[in-house]
Amino acid sequence: MFSRPFSRRKVSDLDEREVLALAISNEEDDRRRYLDYADALRTEAPESAAMMEEMAQVEDRHRRQLIDLFRERFGEHIPLVRREDVAGFVPVAPLWRLAPKGPVAIRAQAAALEDQARGFYEHAAAQVRDARTRKLLGDLAVEEAGHGALVEEIESRGERPETLRAEDDAHRRRILLQYVQPGLAGLMDGSVSTLAPLFAAAFATQDSWSAFLVGMAASIGAGISMGFAEALSDDGELTGRGSPLVRGIVTGTMTTIGGVGHTLPYLITDFLTATVLAVAVVAVELFAIAWIRWKWMNTPFLSASFQIVVGGALVFAAGILIGNA
Repeated sequence: MFSRPFSRRKVSDLDEREVLALAISNEEDDRRRYLDYADALRTEAPESAAMMEEMAQVEDRHRRQLIDLFRERFGEHIPLVRREDVAGFVPVAPLWRLAPKGPVAIRAQAAALEDQARGFYEHAAAQVRDARTRKLLGDLAVEEAGHGALVEEIESRGERPETLRAEDDAHRRRILLQYVQPGLAGLMDGSVSTLAPLFAAAFATQDSWSAFLVGMAASIGAGISMGFAEALSDDGELTGRGSPLVRGIVTGTMTTIGGVGHTLPYLITDFLTATVLAVAVVAVELFAIAWIRWKWMNTPFLSASFQIVVGGALVFAAGILIGNA
């Protein structure tokens, strides 16, 4: 027998004791969260880490103010009320999802948390009757409104804007060198180099299954070859390109994906239908490559599109010519 789905309460359903308990819980959670952010950023982005530690200190001060008021009014026991139990709070992305996106994403999440806290305090202050509680919640709402812009305020102090931009640039460069460049190289190789053997086999045999086998063999072989080539190219110590194992896996995987994408249509038994679909997939792959080069390599989109389309067209034509020889 299944139980009824858990139904969360609204802030307006809470009494003043529960409102204070929820506020204390929120401040405790946010303080720990900011310390986690600081720890994650400490090596790569020390200025952003210092920012998170500063915000954690603010949350700790709020927590102590709220606990002092709670003790005066309701005693020592603080009931457990969490934001997860109350409707209206937006789920917070876990650190493991934010960290790969770098300092910008973490600072944006911190600002969003502060803005959410402001909204909660404004709503809670409007419903309580005790004057001291109302005053504290109102004061915290005003303070959180300023803290929602704390990231921007700290970034505007003295030398910090340049430092924070340098941290963001360093993170982007690391992502570029360890993931984007190897992945793009693999996708380009898999999407372009496998065209000739795939379409040569397709037009030579006029058989979908034969073309599929050749395409899969070419894709997997190219993936293994490119993965090893990237992993053995350098250890990443001098170039700053990061773990050779990670780069090799990224390159090999993207190479295989690039080839398999236009190979899978040949699982369709009708040769003409499979070929038309394969050509359409190739067009999508070439567009994706051009977009990545525009997005990450600052290559003009039209220029990137022209370059990759010309290269792909030449390989594609070579495959058809060989297949029809």
